[in-house]
Amino acid sequence: MKITEDNVVQQTKNRNEKAIAFIIQSYGGLLTAIIKRHIQNSQLDYEECLDDVLLAIWHNIDAFDERKNTFKQWIAAIAKYRAIDYQRRMMRNRQQFISAEISDHLYQKQPISPKQDVEEVLAHLSSKERAIFEKYYLEGVSSREIALQMNVKASWIHNKLSRGRKKLKQIFIPKNEV
Repeated sequence: MKITEDNVVQQTKNRNEKAIAFIIQSYGGLLTAIIKRHIQNSQLDYEECLDDVLLAIWHNIDAFDERKNTFKQWIAAIAKYRAIDYQRRMMRNRQQFISAEISDHLYQKQPISPKQDVEEVLAHLSSKERAIFEKYYLEGVSSREIALQMNVKASWIHNKLSRGRKKLKQIFIPKNEV
C-alpha cells in the first residue's frame, strides 16, 4: 500500500516500517530544522536526537489525536521537546566532564576540593582556552553564543575545545588508560 499524508498515521499505528521512511522524506527538513535549532554541537548528536524523535513517534503514535492538532504539528512538538531534553542531558554531561574524567586522574597525594581540581586543570590551558572552557563546561554557554561573544566562528570554538580536551588528557591521563 502506498503511504500518503492521509494514511501515514494509520500505517504507523499498523507498524508499517515504510511509514517511518515516508515521515523522513516528507517531514525530515522540518525535524532537522527543529533539532538543529536546539542542538548546535555535532552531526552525531543531531543524528542521535533524530533517531530518538523517530522512535518516539513510532512508540507514541497511539497518543496522536487529530482533533487536537495536525500530524505535522504533533511530530514538530515531539522533535522540539526531545531536542531540548537531549540538550539538557548534554549540558549535564559537559558539567560533569571536568570533575569526573580529569579530576579522577589528578594528583592523588591528598584530597582537595573540586574547585581546586578545576583550577589546577584549567591552569594548564592558555587564557583563551581557559575562558572558552569555563563558559562552555562550567557556565553552560553554547558554542554558538561563545563564538558570537568572541566574534569568531563556532567551528573555531569547537576546535579550541577539542584541542584543549586533548591537551588535558595528555597531561592527566596516562597513555595506557586512554
